[in-house]
Amino acid sequence: MKPLLVMQTGDAPQAIRQELANFEGMFLQQGNIDAERAHIVHLPAGERPLPPAAYCGVVITGSPAMVTEQLPWSEEAAEWLRQAMALKLPLFGVCYGHQLLAYALGGEVGYHPQGMEVGTLEIELLPAAAEDRRLTLLPPRFKANLIHSQSVLTPPAGAQTLARSQQDAHQILRYGDHALTTQFHPEFNGAVMSQYLQWLGELHPEQQARYQQQQQQVSDTPFSRLLLQGFVVSLGAQKAMAG
Repeated sequence: MKPLLVMQTGDAPQAIRQELANFEGMFLQQGNIDAERAHIVHLPAGERPLPPAAYCGVVITGSPAMVTEQLPWSEEAAEWLRQAMALKLPLFGVCYGHQLLAYALGGEVGYHPQGMEVGTLEIELLPAAAEDRRLTLLPPRFKANLIHSQSVLTPPAGAQTLARSQQDAHQILRYGDHALTTQFHPEFNGAVMSQYLQWLGELHPEQQARYQQQQQQVSDTPFSRLLLQGFVVSLGAQKAMAG
């Protein structure tokens, strides 16, 4: 069987990597992905994926980089994604991956005018979500973990917005039946989100009270995780059930 490509676009802060996991590990854990079925490719480290036809699907991680920086590895990934979309390769993009695919297909990505969106926050499904079978298990409103400064400001032609948050109008984008992307992080559990807020508080002491207050709202987000796990199940790339 063809492997699932995990397109890693960066690394979590060192404190989170040491205590919990790096991005690829979070996807393997929270997505219930069989590590033996995964081909992890770390783009900023110089690794490159095989052609899209070599994979059963692709997951694109988040990154501390910004899509608007147009880094060489990111521009190469954008071209790879255009080829993958032409083949209708099953695709699930998160945060940077969400923005990168939109950019690759002609959408507008940039800094959100309201600044960083961070914490365990509410996501609201839009009426169009009722038409997508991948979202049938989600309630009209659910919690998700977020941390991002840039957003999809204008989706590309053909993309359909399925969910929003109070700050960001494009939390889930649909590209037909084969590609779905989320601005929020279904691979983050409550422990990861809590560590991010602690890290931000240490990085920006002047805003520490804000991040400490947000710590009180942190939780696991099982409904957002269902989206990632559903994608993995659809490819047959999940871990075998014990027993």
